[in-house]
Amino acid sequence: MLTAITGASGHIGVNLTRALISRGRQVRALSHARNLGLESLPVDLLQGDVSDLDSLTAAFRGAEVVYHLAAHISLRMNDWRRCAAVNIEGTRNVIEACRRTGVRRLVHFSTIHAHCSEPLDTPINESRPYISSPHAPPYDRSKAAGEKLVRQAVGEGLDAVIINPTGVVGPFDYRPSHFGQAFIQIASGRMPVLIEGGFDWVDARDVAECAIKAEEMAAAGSKYLLSGHWLSMREIASIAAEIMRNRAPTLICPMSVARACAPVITAALGLSGTRPIFTSVSLNALVSNRNISHERAASELGYAPRPIRETLSDTIQWFKDNGYLKNR
Repeated sequence: MLTAITGASGHIGVNLTRALISRGRQVRALSHARNLGLESLPVDLLQGDVSDLDSLTAAFRGAEVVYHLAAHISLRMNDWRRCAAVNIEGTRNVIEACRRTGVRRLVHFSTIHAHCSEPLDTPINESRPYISSPHAPPYDRSKAAGEKLVRQAVGEGLDAVIINPTGVVGPFDYRPSHFGQAFIQIASGRMPVLIEGGFDWVDARDVAECAIKAEEMAAAGSKYLLSGHWLSMREIASIAAEIMRNRAPTLICPMSVARACAPVITAALGLSGTRPIFTSVSLNALVSNRNISHERAASELGYAPRPIRETLSDTIQWFKDNGYLKNR
């Protein structure tokens, strides 16, 4: 069975590609720029752009299933144009290409950030309202809008399911991702001061495996939040230091101080061409709702996230094996 994947060279994309291959699937992998992590895999590699409907139509032709992972992930507040072009209009093109080519099922990857975090004392599940405030981060708003397009298409007859992971961590993070970049700095001891707060972290391999189960088992229109384990930045640093046999940072920067400094640091890093990690957007995420339910995925798909220590240990080993990380 031919399966097409947009954003195949991303963190989840590579893990998903490997999981599908292990099941004997024929995979057509679409990548916008780089093919890191895909070159050695037995896949049909195509350069594709979700902004180009004709290229998507050609890529999806003959595919029975499409996994749509391509997205513009941004931690900035001034990135609406790019987020909208990829995460909204790109999703619109994916839906249309699926219709034109008769794709049987679309698996759309959204994010927990598409949902409102408040109220913080109430667990988030699949019924939580979407982000709608014009003051919300562009990435969050654009992913919510893209997901709404998929739900509208389901109402018009498209067979699609939706996956909403939390913060993704794990091996095969070639670029690396925003958190992968931060985790390398933490594990290597190059981040002497930690930020208050934490987030819910889920293994990329668990996300990939559950997405395949959703493709195979879920009813059309189904939607699943895939959470893992909430850990503070201090807890992550402590586990990483133990695995690396380094000393964990002991200094914790109060959130109020971090928020005051974030705009200046973000601007300075932007001028130097360095991708900022701790921006006003990411800092707000660190104090968002820590209770995210994956009960539906557990009951309907048998989803059970692996222990977070296993995830962090495997991630460190992968970064070490691939030259991203060395013991001090």
